[in-house]
Amino acid sequence: MALMITDECINCDVCEPECPNDAISMGESIYVIDPARCTQCVGHFGEPQCVQVCPVECIPVDPDHVETEAQLQQKYIQLVALATLHKPR
Repeated sequence: MALMITDECINCDVCEPECPNDAISMGESIYVIDPARCTQCVGHFGEPQCVQVCPVECIPVDPDHVETEAQLQQKYIQLVALATLHKPR
């Protein structure tokens, strides 16, 4: 399941640099999470890093993007492969 940032976000800027998949960016008024890039840190860490650092606990699971642990792992593998293809040599 991808995560999402709710409107309780205070734009404290701590979540964005913690995301190993670059899934978090500034939206129109608060940070947003790209569900195509969010693996809940599967493949990188044991727990979602953005959730760990969020001071207002505004990063729940996105009910519109339900995924199993295996699907998150597969997404991680695809993201790593894509990054490797686009890496300058």
